[in-house]
Amino acid sequence: MPLYEYACTKCGHQFDTRHSADEKPKIPCPQCDGVTNKVFSPTGIIFKGSGWYIKDSVAKSPTDSSPSSE
Repeated sequence: MPLYEYACTKCGHQFDTRHSADEKPKIPCPQCDGVTNKVFSPTGIIFKGSGWYIKDSVAKSPTDSSPSSE
């Protein structure tokens, strides 16, 4: 089961709880029994490797390197 973070709208207390992804429980604050909202935060992204560049996908043609004779 995934771990979700909640914050109380009354006292500001933040806490974590586990429940299924399709469940939408009404979880009261454990400190003051106030209303809570789910906290959404960005996830970290780690890029590994040498990378990918636009020049890697461009096909080189023999006419690109020769000067134009027109």
